[in-house]
Amino acid sequence: MFYGFVRFWVRLCFRLYFRWEVYGSHHLPPKGGVILASNHVSYLDPPLMGCAVNRPVHFMGKKELFDIPLFGRIFRKLYAFPVERNGADRQAIRQALTVINQGGVLGIFPEGTRGDGTALLKPQLGTVLLASKSGAPIVPMAIVGAEKAVPPGKCIPRPGKIKIYIGAPIYLPDIPRDSYRESMGEYSQELMNRIDELRSQGMIAA
Repeated sequence: MFYGFVRFWVRLCFRLYFRWEVYGSHHLPPKGGVILASNHVSYLDPPLMGCAVNRPVHFMGKKELFDIPLFGRIFRKLYAFPVERNGADRQAIRQALTVINQGGVLGIFPEGTRGDGTALLKPQLGTVLLASKSGAPIVPMAIVGAEKAVPPGKCIPRPGKIKIYIGAPIYLPDIPRDSYRESMGEYSQELMNRIDELRSQGMIAA
């Protein structure tokens, strides 16, 4: 109930302040575990992703945010869970797999950090790793315009147009053990190519 209440009001703010538009939301499967993967250009990206679809989205958030008592409680009510960014956090990986295996939506940013909006960064392997281990599809998403609403070094959003494009699910085949890491790198890049295609549609439309 808390999640739905917050999402309703944040969506309203996005419509009024950013005149946001969402395309392709029907591509997200209505049920079952799924990974929603997007480019990352702004601290607005998690709420934008969460508001773009009608299913609750679970996120990983840097552990330091959860150490702040009030914020930690709010983030957990919004289905976020902590991750230690220095090295592989096995507990966070297990939690992410639990979300997927229990039929939830996991929101993730394959680049691992924010870019400047001009070009996508090299993807980390974690998204494809989770998809491989869980068997869940990956739904690509592109956020266009958030980097202008909150430019690098700025904290206060400025009015602007934000568009979100959601693509068809990607179902990974079984990855051979003898070429596992190489294949994960190839599929990770293919995912970024799909996100970039969606992003290009938004940039052309703008």
